[in-house]
Amino acid sequence: MAIFTGSGVAIVTPMRGDGSVNYEKFTELVEFQIREGTDAIIVCGTTGEASTMSHEEHLDVIRHCVEVVNGRVPVIAGTGSNCTETAVYLSQEAEKYGVDGLLLVSPYYNKATQNGLYTHFKKVADSVKTPILLYNVPSRTGGNILPQTIVRLCRDCENIVGVKEASGNIVQIGQLAALARGSVDIYSGNDDQIVPILSLGGKGVISVLANVAPRQTHEICAKYFAGDTEGSCRMQLEAMELCGALFCEVNPIPVKKALNLMGMGAGSLRLPLTDMEEENAARLEKAMRAYGILN
Repeated sequence: MAIFTGSGVAIVTPMRGDGSVNYEKFTELVEFQIREGTDAIIVCGTTGEASTMSHEEHLDVIRHCVEVVNGRVPVIAGTGSNCTETAVYLSQEAEKYGVDGLLLVSPYYNKATQNGLYTHFKKVADSVKTPILLYNVPSRTGGNILPQTIVRLCRDCENIVGVKEASGNIVQIGQLAALARGSVDIYSGNDDQIVPILSLGGKGVISVLANVAPRQTHEICAKYFAGDTEGSCRMQLEAMELCGALFCEVNPIPVKKALNLMGMGAGSLRLPLTDMEEENAARLEKAMRAYGILN
C-alpha cells in the first residue's frame, strides 16, 4: 500500500527575520494544508531548506510537524544526505518521532556510481523500518538514479517503496514504469508533469505548487483518480503559467515570495538563497492573479 496517494506538499519552513525557524507560522501553514485537502506533508525537503539546517534544527522541525499533524495525514520526512552515515542518523531519529515515511535524496556532489547509489540507499533502508521514497533530482545532485537501480532497490529492500521523480525526463519515467510493473510507487516531483506521470501509473505528486494552491493540486489528482481525466488535464494546463513562475528562480525562492504575497508569513530565506529579483517577482505576482489566488 502506498504511503499516500494524491497531493503531498513539499512544505516550506517559515523563518523569522533573524533566520530562526518560526514554529508558530509553521503550525499555521500545516493547518492550512490539512484544511485545504492536502493528502500528505513532506517536511524538510528541498523546499523546506533542510540543507541549511543543523542536524538538531532539522530534527526539531520534523518532530514539530509530526506533533502538529497528529496523525491526520501522513508525514514524510526528508532525511537524505550525501554522507551515508548522516542519512542513517537522521532517518533513525525521524523514525523515533513516528513519521509515516522518509524521503532520501540521492547523494549530491559525490556523484556516486549506480552501485554506490544502491549501496548507499540499501544501508539507510537496512537501518530503519519506516517506508522510504527515493528522490531523483539530477539538476540538484549532479547524478541520476537509473530505472534499473530504482527497481532493484524496491525489490531488494522491503521498505523502499517508491520514488519522487524530478528528473523531468518523461521517457525515463516511462521506462521506469515499464520495468517496475507496479513494484515502484512513482510520484511526480515536478508540478508541470502531474498528469503525465499519473497517466503512467503514478500515485501522485510531491508538490511545490501545493504550498500556495493546495486545494487545486489535490483536485488535479483526485479528478484523475476518479476517472475525470479531461478535468484533471484542464486543471493541469490552467496551472502551467503559475508552475513556470514558481520555478523562474531556484526553489524555494519564488514559493516563499508567493506565500508572503498571500499574507502567509513564510518569512525570509537562508543564505545562499536571496530575495527574488524584481522582474521575476512581478511575473510571479501576475501569474498568481491570473490563477485566482491573489485578488
